[in-house]
Amino acid sequence: MPLPETIPVRYTEEEAEYLSVRPVVRQTFRLQELIDMLLGVTGKDLVRIQQILRAGTVVFHFYRYWWQGFEADAEELAAVLARFPDAEPTRPFRAEECTAVLLESRGEPPRHSIEIGRETASHRGLFRPRSFWDCLLALGREPAPAYQGYSYLRRADLYRLAIPSEQIPALLEAARRAPRELRAALGYFPEITRIVFVCPRPH
Repeated sequence: MPLPETIPVRYTEEEAEYLSVRPVVRQTFRLQELIDMLLGVTGKDLVRIQQILRAGTVVFHFYRYWWQGFEADAEELAAVLARFPDAEPTRPFRAEECTAVLLESRGEPPRHSIEIGRETASHRGLFRPRSFWDCLLALGREPAPAYQGYSYLRRADLYRLAIPSEQIPALLEAARRAPRELRAALGYFPEITRIVFVCPRPH
């Protein structure tokens, strides 16, 4: 049986309680839209996506989605997945393409992480030659961050760089001159050890 072009989907907010009283929303997804959502959960894992399509349910962004499960032929599904981007380890880091950074603590995955957007951190203020965003990008000049992979959730290439301990005080000092909401967020953040640059891939 060929893959369906559209899939009737129901979804509601995921709740910890046994019985949910949230309203259920019905929507028709194109196959491409449903696969795009699943990639944000599984990455390009064909077997795992087959399992989810067969089970007919997934949790994404605090919502539970469910549909009539169906079998997905591996060859047909692979053709659909081929339309989506792949990781490109040789893709160079370009600071001008960066739209956000993640500051991370130790651990794999990190125990703590905070996302900082370009717009929020680009405010300079009066008599300030550099913004906090300028300081963050300066970390990626030398050495260049290493390619980490492609994030389907963010639709972006990720580049990671360990932050030398001697640079942390200067970074925190620059953060004190950042916008108020950013200062508040960083004030509760534990030790920063690395930075991940988020670079959406141009279409």
